[in-house]
Amino acid sequence: MRLIHRVLLLAFALLFSLGATAATTVIHGVKVEDSVNVGGTALQLNGAGTRYKAIFKVYVGSLHTTKKVTSLEELIAAPGPKRLTMTFLREIEAGAFGKLLTRGVEDNTPKAEMSKLVPGLIRMGDIFTVNKVLVPGDIITLDWIPGTGLVITAKGKVQGEPFTEPAFFKAIMSIWFGPVPADHALKDAMLGIK
Repeated sequence: MRLIHRVLLLAFALLFSLGATAATTVIHGVKVEDSVNVGGTALQLNGAGTRYKAIFKVYVGSLHTTKKVTSLEELIAAPGPKRLTMTFLREIEAGAFGKLLTRGVEDNTPKAEMSKLVPGLIRMGDIFTVNKVLVPGDIITLDWIPGTGLVITAKGKVQGEPFTEPAFFKAIMSIWFGPVPADHALKDAMLGIK
């Protein structure tokens, strides 16, 4: 009887541990949740991967949405909130990172539309300048919440007021999902295209 009891306990422990690990994906030691809650809405993991600069791992990026998306257009059109998360794997100067994000917008946005984005890009640049350095384990989330806008959280703190313009959110998302993404492999990974 004791043996059966031990086997059953072992079986339940194994099932519990499998269930616990099924809720996350681990990439380079970073746990990526299969689901998150943004603005009271449950979002599912659309995809995740690693941003490389040359041979260096910079951050693990993940995208959570209400429904599966495979392009920038589908992401923008998808209903409800969306979340893009970056968990840093190496130290990087935040100001320089902010400039790279601005460059990513410039690379993916028609010149005629850039003038409308400048005030938001300046504000976003200030957010990164204030944070000075991003170190391994630091997390930045970009949450689009309908009716509120784009909320940027860095190191656990909301950074200023939301960016309310949908065009600005699309421009920011184009850094990762536009025609000239920062990292093609990361784009495919976050869009679940392999």
